[in-house]
Amino acid sequence: MIHHYLIALGSNQRHPRFGSPTRVLQAALVELDPLAAASIIASRPVGPSQRTYANSAAIIASRLPPDAMLADLKAIEHKFGRRPRGQRWQRRTLDLDIILWSGGIWASPDLGIPHPHFRTRAFVLAPARTIAGDWHDPVSGLAVRHLWARLVKSKRKR
Repeated sequence: MIHHYLIALGSNQRHPRFGSPTRVLQAALVELDPLAAASIIASRPVGPSQRTYANSAAIIASRLPPDAMLADLKAIEHKFGRRPRGQRWQRRTLDLDIILWSGGIWASPDLGIPHPHFRTRAFVLAPARTIAGDWHDPVSGLAVRHLWARLVKSKRKR
């Protein structure tokens, strides 16, 4: 069975081979071989980091179940120089997160789908809505484009 995954990509650290965070994401997209990829955007960091992020989103197809897909994504991060998780919000060469998948909700000790914070993160929703705007969040029932509209509307009210 073929599964479809919405993957968020982020980088805020140069890579010795690929260069800038934007180029890191371009190289990572080649590695992921997506069905669709969003444009790369710049975003402000979450947390104490001072480095601007490059962010994108991709849709990939795979026969792998979510836990195996997560392992593959972690292997790609490692290949790009990412070290095992430590301090939150530290600089990173490459961050790959499963946001949604075609199977709906998934819960295991190491992975929760949908991603628990994606509904509040413009740097995830902005690129995701361009390639997966009609995908639905299985928790809220809202389409990604509707989640984006809600987020933008709530930020305008502040």
